[in-house]
Amino acid sequence: MTTRQIVTITYAAAARAVELGIQVGAEHGVRAVVSVADVAMTPIAYGMADGATPHSAETSRRKAATAASTRRRTAAIPEPLAVLLPLGTGGMLTTIDGGFPIYFGDDHVGGLGVAGGTPAQDAEIALETLRRLGARTEGMEL
Repeated sequence: MTTRQIVTITYAAAARAVELGIQVGAEHGVRAVVSVADVAMTPIAYGMADGATPHSAETSRRKAATAASTRRRTAAIPEPLAVLLPLGTGGMLTTIDGGFPIYFGDDHVGGLGVAGGTPAQDAEIALETLRRLGARTEGMEL
């Protein structure tokens, strides 16, 4: 029998990301909804700013799951897959901007999803959240 070791985000780091994302959203005038998923797309932490739109809850979850699964920014999904990915997963994954993979050094540990603003605002908030969290942001610039 063989095994493999999987590195994943802790609840403490995920909860901190949610707290930071809501704070950064407020600084941008956005009532943000923030989700963090582990490498298996399992939700680890979630938070919703007071007054955020209800549909943003599901959008942030899908962004986090997509970034965790694909290990890339949701807006960076190649064009041929932009329509097929959401259709092929029954809408579970999305290509709407605002989802980023979470890396600490070379370790991919999950995905961050931000919703509540425009896709461009969500991406700005997510990227700043990663910076403040101390996660890797190289190659993810807007």
